[in-house]
Amino acid sequence: MELDAYRQFAELEENHWWFRARRRIFFHLLERMVPRRDDARVLDLGCGAGGMLAPLARFGRVHGLELHRDTAQLARERTAMAIVRANAYALPYAADSHDLVCLFDTIEHVPEEARALREIHRVTKPGGWVFFSVPAYAFLWTNNDRVAHHCRRYTRGRLEAALAEAGFECVRSSYFNALLFPAILPALLIRKAVERFIGLRDPNATNLTVETHPLLAELLFRIMSSERHWLARAGFPAGHSILALVRKP
Repeated sequence: MELDAYRQFAELEENHWWFRARRRIFFHLLERMVPRRDDARVLDLGCGAGGMLAPLARFGRVHGLELHRDTAQLARERTAMAIVRANAYALPYAADSHDLVCLFDTIEHVPEEARALREIHRVTKPGGWVFFSVPAYAFLWTNNDRVAHHCRRYTRGRLEAALAEAGFECVRSSYFNALLFPAILPALLIRKAVERFIGLRDPNATNLTVETHPLLAELLFRIMSSERHWLARAGFPAGHSILALVRKP
């Protein structure tokens, strides 16, 4: 991802409705399915600007890993935590060493997906948990994906197949950001048409640069975050993103 985009995310992730709703959904599911232990080892792989490190601390001793030097430094400044610099193909950890590994919108940035998943499987303890979130549907590819340095977008079946091939057992997977998807879909298709036929006013803009009135932002947050109650029990057949919680047998 472009460093400017990471800095933008760092400024927004505490208060922007999308970040808040996403965080509430993820941790609602994790708290109900993943046991907490003070001595558990927790890894935020691809921690970016570090916004998920503090919430993850409730599950054990958490640390972050980030590939890019400037972004790792930004995470250190924000969290005062030690951030390891490494890539997903050669994780600097022993085999079977982590109880929980989280990749919050990370694996779509990795060119060699299968190679990274094998390495994640290696460092996860038997019976340990891995959480993934990814963007959905290749046909929704826009400039936002280019700025974010995405390599792919997923379907639920595509993600589940990759995780099974790596040796993981799927415990829960679903699309999410589903209730707003009927409004998001036409907006993104219009954006794609504008990008293709008219061009971009700002080639470094992301979806989060759109200003939202505070009352509308609160409404969007409440709608999206309400999905957590359903996701704890079942799933959605479509949505703007996908999550998966898997275990290493």
